[in-house]
Parts: sequence; C-alpha cells; structure tokens
Amino acid sequence: MSTTIQISNETKELISTFGSKEDTYDDIVRRIYKLAVKEQATEFLMSSDKCIPLDEAIKRAKKEWSK
Repeated sequence: MSTTIQISNETKELISTFGSKEDTYDDIVRRIYKLAVKEQATEFLMSSDKCIPLDEAIKRAKKEWSK
C-alpha cells in the first residue's frame, strides 16, 4: 500500500541526492530515517552529565588500576 505526500520540488531534489539511480524515494527516506534514529539515540545516550570522553575514561582507568 502506498500514499502520496506533498513536498516542494526543492525538497524532492535534496532527497534525491541521498540515493542512486536504482533507489526509490521510499528507499531513500527509509535510509534517512534510520540515520536519524541512530543520531537521536546517540544524542540521548551521550547527553548524560556523567559521560566523559573515551580518552579521559582510559586515563582514569589506567590511574585507578595501576595501584
């Protein structure tokens, strides 16, 4: 089952830049959606005040475990 959505020609052109000749607009929109979900999850997980950069975590771990 399909539906029709209205978008501007400019938006259609922008969306088409994410695909190749073989891709349908459905393929492209799904790919963009998956990327957006990953980005949202990353932002959610990294928004905690208790997060520190990996290099800092390694530095702290080496200091703690060297005792």
